[in-house]
Amino acid sequence: MNKIAIVILDFNGEKDTLDCLGSIENLKKEDNELFVVVVDNASKEKFSIGSFQFTKGKLKIIRSEISLGFSGGNNIGIKHALKEGATHIVILNNDTTVSKNFIDELLKTIDSSDNIGIVSPKIYFSKGFEYHKSRYKKEDLGKVIWYAGGIMDWSNLIGHHKGVDEVDHDQFEKIEETEFASGCCMMIKRDVLEKVGLFNEKYFLYYEDNDLCQRVKKIGYKIVFAPKSVIWHKNAGSSGGSGSSLQDYYITRNRLVFGFKYAPTRTKFSLIKESVNFFLNGRKWQKKGVMDFYLRRFGKGSYSL
Repeated sequence: MNKIAIVILDFNGEKDTLDCLGSIENLKKEDNELFVVVVDNASKEKFSIGSFQFTKGKLKIIRSEISLGFSGGNNIGIKHALKEGATHIVILNNDTTVSKNFIDELLKTIDSSDNIGIVSPKIYFSKGFEYHKSRYKKEDLGKVIWYAGGIMDWSNLIGHHKGVDEVDHDQFEKIEETEFASGCCMMIKRDVLEKVGLFNEKYFLYYEDNDLCQRVKKIGYKIVFAPKSVIWHKNAGSSGGSGSSLQDYYITRNRLVFGFKYAPTRTKFSLIKESVNFFLNGRKWQKKGVMDFYLRRFGKGSYSL
């Protein structure tokens, strides 16, 4: 029997986390053991399930008194899951809800081959969280794609989500290898984590999921997209929205960290040129992100609200 742990990171998002747990509660009955680890990442008020009754499996709440970012916070949950004997670990954003068969389909795909290390589901925008809300018909909402696989443009060091903003008309129904899984939701085999390690806490937030994927691929495993597993995502629900100062800082800094580790030499020279431009002409937190990269200030770094 498989023992599946779902790790959910909460940071001041109690309502979203409870909605997520509620959708997990509706998972169809499976023959596998399931347990959930909620990591309260130093929320202003301690996460509490209140009167919510979780019956799908064991529920463990772990609180960190300091914010460890996406990487460090999830690592707390992963370490607990491994200690409890999990055979498969699912990283799941708290601002998501899941379909009834999402675990079953991820498991079916990841266990279909010894060469598959990570799988991600098809991810839709939650209703009302689309980038271009006025573009869609009412009946399209809930079927607008956020992620249907990942594509890396290594020349420009930009990751793209396949299918983003498209209404799903079954155009992404093939199980296939993809370049990166989304940290919004990914299932990872235990033995893979034991070989490559956990999320790199140098990143703190952003790019740690792609970094993990690159390490997994480097030792010969595949990253796979499993379209019959479906979830919905309240995009940027926990990071202040696209274009925030938080994103300016961590994306700017961590893109340099990731690029200098994995990108081709020509791209690295382009990153140096781009970083100088950001430092001279960028927004406040882009400038600080560049400075901290070159001063080797990683983890949480200099960012503060």
